[in-house]
Amino acid sequence: MKSILQYSTIIIFAMFCDGIFAQQLPSYTQYLNNGFLINPAVAGSDGYTSFNTTYRKQWIGIENAPTTYSFSGQTRLLRRSYKIVSNSVRKNTVKPSTKGRVGLGMYALNDLNGRVNRTGISMAYAYHIFLFRSQISFGISGQAFQYKINQTGLDFGPIEDPLETTGLDFVTFIPDANIGFYWTSDHHFLGVSANQLFQSSIKLGSSDFGELKLYRHYYFMAGYNFPINREFEIEPSALFKTTEQLIPQTDFTVRLFYLSDYWVGLSYRTNGTVSTMFGIRVDQLSVGVAYDYSFSSIRKRSLGSAEVVASLKFGTNARRFRWINRY
Repeated sequence: MKSILQYSTIIIFAMFCDGIFAQQLPSYTQYLNNGFLINPAVAGSDGYTSFNTTYRKQWIGIENAPTTYSFSGQTRLLRRSYKIVSNSVRKNTVKPSTKGRVGLGMYALNDLNGRVNRTGISMAYAYHIFLFRSQISFGISGQAFQYKINQTGLDFGPIEDPLETTGLDFVTFIPDANIGFYWTSDHHFLGVSANQLFQSSIKLGSSDFGELKLYRHYYFMAGYNFPINREFEIEPSALFKTTEQLIPQTDFTVRLFYLSDYWVGLSYRTNGTVSTMFGIRVDQLSVGVAYDYSFSSIRKRSLGSAEVVASLKFGTNARRFRWINRY
């Protein structure tokens, strides 16, 4: 009976993490549209107040395939203060000083993966420092997630239901944290971040079931914007990600912009996935759409993956900085 219980739990855990040793966090094709989701140092880096929502449907056509919903907001705290400047021994002058080094952000996430629903919230603090014609940023975030097993449709046949006979908990809460670094200028960006720092363990029920460990995930992203002429710009970029178990994956992306309001892009992921994307910006609203097609064996059962990102940005020229990370 004990082996049956352990086997049943392994099935549930496998549905949760796409394989015990696979990546445990959502994958975003349009990470450039909202890098804050993977790097807390991005919060407020462009000087705008922005709100973003993301919907991603993984492996269309496969039942209980991963589905991700997220909503995020971020801003830069700009305020006016005064400082005393000593011009001479006898005279001091009070001059206005603008301080805008602090960025704040938050996001709420609902990630459905097989029978497991991961829901939670993250709060981020970022500190931005001007360095010559660029900006360096440091960020940290704290988060709490609820992991819940969906019991609907679970059928163990003629054997006893292990979820009832062993006192298995269907819900557990896990705290965690992320850190990040982000370096930007008017033409380039470079970021490094680490998520799931605590490497917490998810334990459900008695000790017979063991534990599922949440491993750290590391992200390295970089890109450069090349102006072609007054109307067109091209931006190659890359995102390298790996887990604590050294399972790497890289996205290579090229996007073409027209007047900074329209863009198309092509991306290749080293797991054999090719992505196309396009987007448009009208005033403060931006919308981006991406479609992924995998050339691996899963293509026999799936129609691909789709992702939609919508963003609202608020702020005048006085709030923002000279460089703006384009959508």
